[in-house]
Amino acid sequence: MNTLIQHGRVIDPASGFDGVATVAIADGRIAAIGDVPAGFNAERTIDASGCLVLPGLVDLAARLREPGYEHEGMLESEMAAAVAGGVTSLVCPPDTDPVLDEPGLVEMLKFRAEKLQKARLFPQGALTRGLQSEVLTEMAELTEAGCIGFGQAEVPLSGNVVLQRSLQYASTFGYTVWLRPQDRDLGKGVAASGALATRMGLSGVPVAAETIALFTIFEMMKTTGARVHLCRLSSAAGVQLVREAKAAGLPVSCDVSINSLHLADTDIGFFDSRARLTPPLRQQRDRDALSAALADGTIDALVSDHTPVEADAKTLPFAESEPGATGLELLLPLALLWAERSGAGLSRAVQAITQAPARLLGETGAQLGRLAVGGPADVVVADPRREWQVLPEALRSQGKHTPFAGHALVGAVRATFVGGQLVHEAA
Repeated sequence: MNTLIQHGRVIDPASGFDGVATVAIADGRIAAIGDVPAGFNAERTIDASGCLVLPGLVDLAARLREPGYEHEGMLESEMAAAVAGGVTSLVCPPDTDPVLDEPGLVEMLKFRAEKLQKARLFPQGALTRGLQSEVLTEMAELTEAGCIGFGQAEVPLSGNVVLQRSLQYASTFGYTVWLRPQDRDLGKGVAASGALATRMGLSGVPVAAETIALFTIFEMMKTTGARVHLCRLSSAAGVQLVREAKAAGLPVSCDVSINSLHLADTDIGFFDSRARLTPPLRQQRDRDALSAALADGTIDALVSDHTPVEADAKTLPFAESEPGATGLELLLPLALLWAERSGAGLSRAVQAITQAPARLLGETGAQLGRLAVGGPADVVVADPRREWQVLPEALRSQGKHTPFAGHALVGAVRATFVGGQLVHEAA
C-alpha cells in the first residue's frame, strides 16, 4: 500500500537530515523524502504534525523467550511489544532452550518470526555448544543459517583458553564475538557491591568483576585481532577501559541498557525484585559515567535488555528472584528522556537506537536504522509530547515487570512500518 507521511519532523542521523518533510512509501521501500514523485498515488495518508518520523529502532538485546521459556514470553507477544515500541529490528541472545547452537534451531526461529510479519529478527548464535564452554560451535554453518554474531549470553566462559580459541576462530572468518564482561567467580552476587548491598545483606558484585573481564578480553583481542562487541557495560571504570581500548585502535564496540542508564542501586528500595537485574544497578557515579560515555560515542548503542520474567519468579525474596525486566516498549521514551536530561540532543539519542546499533550488525544492517530513498521502509511515527504512565497490565509483552512501573514517561509510538507494511498503529 502506497503511503504518505506528511508534516512530521524527519530525523535521520545517518544522513544528518533533520526537518519537516513528507516521506513517501511504495513497494516496501522509501520512494521519496521531501518532494513526492509525480504520479505518486497514495492509498494511505498519515498526518504526522507535531510528531517525529524516525528510522525503525534497532535493539541489540531482546530475549523473546522462545523456544523453551514460553511461560515467560512467546514470539507473538514479544514481537507485538517490539513494534508497539517502534523496534523494527532486534537481536536475540542464544540462551534459549535448546540453546541456539545448531543451524536448524536458528532457521526455525527465523521462520517463525518471519511468519508473524512483525519485526526483523537477527539471532545471535552460541559461542560454545550448550553454552558449556567446552566445544566451539560451527560458526560458519550458524552464520549461513542467519546468525549475526556469537556469544555466551549471561554464561561466562570457563577459562581463558576457550576465550582465546573462540576469538582466534572468529577472527579468521571475520565474525563478531558478543561478550558481557563479567568474571565468572566475582560475578555471582545479586547486587552491586557497596554500602547499600552491605546494609541490605545482599551478596555483592564488585566493579572488578567487569574490569578484570575487560582487561582479559582486550589482551586477547590484541593477540587474535578479533572484533568484539561488549554487552551492557555497567561501571565508570569499565567505561574508562573501553575508552582507552578504542583510542588504541582495538575493534571494539559496546552498548548500555536503559536500566543502567537511568537507575542506580538505590532504586532497589525495600528489596524491590523489579530492580533485580543483570548486570546489577550500580552507584550514581557509574550511571553518570555511562550517560556521558553514550553522549560522546564511547558507548555506541542503547538497548532495552528486554527480559520478560513470569510473575512467580519475581514474587520471591530479592536474592532468589529471577533477574530481568521488560523493556521493548520503553526504549524510545527512555532514549528521549536521556536526550533531555543529559543534554546530548535528540539526534544523538535517535542515533543510539537506530543507525549506531544497525552499523554493529555489519553487512546485515547496512540498510537498516536509516531513512534513505530506495531503502527499506522501516519507519516509526512518534509523538514526542504525549505523556503516558507505565502500567504493567497495559504492556503488550508477556513480561509485566519493570522498575519503571508507575513512572510517567513522555514519547509514544503512533505507527510502525516494517518493509512498508503497517505493523502497529496506536488506538
